[in-house]
Amino acid sequence: MTGLPPAGRSPYDDVRRRSVSLLAGAAGSAILMVLIVGAMWVVEVADYVLPGEFDVYGIRAWDVNGLPGILLAPFLHADFGHLMANSLPLLVLGFLAAIRGIGRFLGASAIIVLVSGVGVWLTTSPLYITIGASGLVFGYFGYVVARGLFDRRTFDIVVGVVVAAVYYSLLWGVLPGEQGVSWQGHLFGLIGGVVAAWLLRRKAPRSLTV
Repeated sequence: MTGLPPAGRSPYDDVRRRSVSLLAGAAGSAILMVLIVGAMWVVEVADYVLPGEFDVYGIRAWDVNGLPGILLAPFLHADFGHLMANSLPLLVLGFLAAIRGIGRFLGASAIIVLVSGVGVWLTTSPLYITIGASGLVFGYFGYVVARGLFDRRTFDIVVGVVVAAVYYSLLWGVLPGEQGVSWQGHLFGLIGGVVAAWLLRRKAPRSLTV
């Protein structure tokens, strides 16, 4: 059997509707990511100007008092250089992650933050406090790439392939390496992104669509 569009409606109407939806999603995701990254810069400026040390509120492994750091750590950075290194990939990958809808993006972000944070809390040495948005960067990378595989939308598959080709070098970050860099946060962020793509996938996709 072949599905036909309702009488009086052109097949191009569906394409136009999806295109408008994507454009609206793009505008919303761009604004959202600017606000999120902007908030991180505000926090870092406040950390620099005000007395005290915000970074102590990061993830302290195996310390129950350090559990709130799972939610706070993505907004804390060691210095402006650390924040600058995360800002551009976070803007790009977060924008692509949010383009299919803000609600779905917030759900994916929550899963990534929790999986990355809990993974860090369980596997990092208690001697370290882990901070930074790199878990989100790796999570959005995994989410965008895996979303194309699970949702089977043509647009998402193309975006996933392009992101994998451009940012493939990120994968080296999931391996133990440079001292003071949380490969655990990278690894579990990536895992969280794939898990989010799976949990938030379209139900029973029937065919490739735009």
